[in-house]
Amino acid sequence: MAGEIVLQVFLLVLGFVLLVKGADFFVDGASGIAQKLKISTFIIGVTVVALGTSAPELAVTITDAVGGSTQLVIGNILGSNIINIFLILGISAVICKLPVEKTTRIIDLPFLIIVSALFVLLGAFDNVFTWWEGLILLVLYFAFMAYNIVLAKKQSKVMLEEATAVAATFEGDNCVPNENLTKWQKIKAGYENLKNKVWFLIVITIAGLGMVVGGAQLVVNSAQFIAQDVLKISPEIVALTVVAFGTSLPELVTSASAAKKGDVGIATGNIIGSNIANILLIGGVGALCTGSAGLSFSMEGIISGAVALFAAILIFVSSWGKTKSLTRITGIILLVCLVAYYAFLFLNLYIFKLY
Repeated sequence: MAGEIVLQVFLLVLGFVLLVKGADFFVDGASGIAQKLKISTFIIGVTVVALGTSAPELAVTITDAVGGSTQLVIGNILGSNIINIFLILGISAVICKLPVEKTTRIIDLPFLIIVSALFVLLGAFDNVFTWWEGLILLVLYFAFMAYNIVLAKKQSKVMLEEATAVAATFEGDNCVPNENLTKWQKIKAGYENLKNKVWFLIVITIAGLGMVVGGAQLVVNSAQFIAQDVLKISPEIVALTVVAFGTSLPELVTSASAAKKGDVGIATGNIIGSNIANILLIGGVGALCTGSAGLSFSMEGIISGAVALFAAILIFVSSWGKTKSLTRITGIILLVCLVAYYAFLFLNLYIFKLY
C-alpha cells in the first residue's frame, strides 16, 4: 500500500508538471500564431490564451465524463473558477495594478456574471445537467467567441501596430546573441528565435495540447486514488481543491507572469476568458459527453456556484472604482476570500457537516 501511495503521489506531481509545461507550450504557440494574424493582446488573452489555459479543465472533464464517472466535473469547473478569481487575479493584482478596459466592464464581466448565474440555476433546478442544457451552454460560448472575432476585426490599425511593436521588442530582447550567455540562456534564446517560425508554433501548439491531455489523465487518476482511497475525502471536495488547483496552474503561471511583465491585457483577459470557457465550453462538453445520464449537481455544487458568482460580481464592482482597475487592496481582499472559502469547506467537512 505504501508503495502504491508513493507511486500515485509521483504521478500526481508529474501530471501537474505536464499540465503547466504543456499549457505553456500551447499558449506560446497559439499566441504566436494569433499575433502573426495581428490580433490585440486582450483579445488574445480572452480567447486563445484563455482556451489554452482551460485545456486542462477540458481534458479532465472529457476524461471523467467519457469514463462514466462525473463526480469531478462540476467541482472542477466551479473550483477552477473560484481559484482563477480569488487566487490568480488576487496574486496578479498584488503584483501589478490591473486596469480594466471599458468594453470588459460593459460586456465581458457582465456576461461572466450572467453565465455564472445561469450555470447555478440550471444545475439547482433538477440537480442535473442534461445534454440539451449542455447544448445551450455551447451555443452561448460560440456566440461569445464570434463576438470577440468581430471585435478583433474592428481593432484600430494603430493599436495593432503598437501590439506588434511590443511583441517584436520582447522577441528582440530575448534573442540577441551573446557569447557570455550560459548554456540554458542559449537554449532559451534559440527557443525564442524558433517562435518566429509558423511551423514551430504549430508544432509546440500540438505538443502542448498532448502534454495537457496526458497530464490531466494523471491528475484525475492520482487525485481520486489519494483522496478517496487513502484520505477518504468525498469526490466533490477533491474536485474543488486538489484537481481544481492543479488544472488552474496554467492560468496562475500565465497571468502572474503577464502581470509581472506589465502585460495586463493577457493577465485579465486570460482569467475572464478562462472562467467563461470553463462554464460554457467545458460544462457544455461535459453534459454532452454523459449522454442521457447528465452531470449530477450536488449541494456542494450549488454553494460553490454561488461563491463563483460572488467572485465574478466582486471583480465587476471593483473594476468600477475611481481607478477603473483591480488594485493591490482588491487583490488582498480576493486572497482573503479564498482563505475563508476553503476554511468553510474543511470546517464543514470535519465539524459542521451541514450537507
